[in-house]
Amino acid sequence: MLDWKNIEDIAIELYEGDPSFNPLTIRFTDLRDRVLNIESFIGKQDDCNEGRLEAIQMAWLEEFQLQ
Repeated sequence: MLDWKNIEDIAIELYEGDPSFNPLTIRFTDLRDRVLNIESFIGKQDDCNEGRLEAIQMAWLEEFQLQ
């Protein structure tokens, strides 16, 4: 199970869900929705903030750039 504290694991899930998607092109509202839609994600929308979304985006970018 994932929640907002699992930054790296969320980034991997997002990358594996769409490996060709450049995470720098996503709006934070869309990123939040993608995270909330991860099957194993149990976090609450109210616990989301800009800092967490930015950390997820940067971790996702690292995964994207490795490929």
